[in-house]
Amino acid sequence: MSTQLRPTDVKRLNRQWRRRTEGRLSLIVESVTQPFNLGSILRTCATFGVETLWLAGNSADPGDPKVGKTALGTAAKVDHVRVPSAAEALAAARAAGFTVVALELADGALPLHAAPLDTDVCLAVGAEDHGCSPALLAGADAVTYIPQIGRVGSLNVAVATAIALAEARRREWASFGGEADAPVGG
Repeated sequence: MSTQLRPTDVKRLNRQWRRRTEGRLSLIVESVTQPFNLGSILRTCATFGVETLWLAGNSADPGDPKVGKTALGTAAKVDHVRVPSAAEALAAARAAGFTVVALELADGALPLHAAPLDTDVCLAVGAEDHGCSPALLAGADAVTYIPQIGRVGSLNVAVATAIALAEARRREWASFGGEADAPVGG
């Protein structure tokens, strides 16, 4: 019977994965205005080791107490930089050596499982209601979407971000072969 890991075991497990993970991830968040969405995105970024988070447009402020309520202190663990526009975020990501992949339901977008996520990648997500701006989509190296088979047309931006970041990490971890299947604890 499985038992829940103790906090020290969780830290040890996370440290083991962190040592084996070499791929770089970053994120552009454009005009995500809801503090709880940004808080959730920050927490997900801290979980998956996002190197830099660029906040473009009128994104919520990471210092907002409502952001902190969801982020649970993780805003301090993620390097975040506010930039005025998507163009500046794109330029900063490229200067840091990232391939930019926007996450959007758009013409020509590739399904997430086929997206180019195998290099140092900067994912880009957009506003809750309108998604990525035309400028962000035009400036991205690729556009991807999350296939959906249910009766809902889209996902919450924080949930979509978490799925995309998890897929980017999963790609790298799948290359570990059998050692990726090692059980927890033992």
